[in-house]
Amino acid sequence: MRQYTQKINIFLADDDPDDRALFEQAIDGFSTNHNLTFFHNGKELMDYFNQPDAVLPDILFLDLNMPYFTGTECLIEIRKHARMRHLPIAIYSTSSSEKDQEDTFVNGANVYIKKPDSFDKLQKVLHEVITVNWQFQTSSMNKDMFFISL
Repeated sequence: MRQYTQKINIFLADDDPDDRALFEQAIDGFSTNHNLTFFHNGKELMDYFNQPDAVLPDILFLDLNMPYFTGTECLIEIRKHARMRHLPIAIYSTSSSEKDQEDTFVNGANVYIKKPDSFDKLQKVLHEVITVNWQFQTSSMNKDMFFISL
């Protein structure tokens, strides 16, 4: 588990305002020092990342079903850039489709989270993902550890 003494930069790209609000409420319940930035769709996220002075997050949560660019399209584009190749990306979706899980795993996501059906489960899974030291986790990624469902 990772101990944070400085601010964790967390990005969430999700087009659903209710999901964004619930995510924020869950994150605000942690004792971590964090900065949460929202993107309302994939295009907004990619426009940000394409700025030369864009600050990268410590972790990106990416919804799959967004307008303009889907989460999978964003993931593929992000992984093309050397600067973002090792950025920890958590897919955060209502989909439990094996095809979605396979596609995002193959395209470089670090973890796949099926949006939980309760607030307590949401807090638990988000805390687990945010406190992982991704520097050590990405070198030994395997499919068995990829899908998180509570």
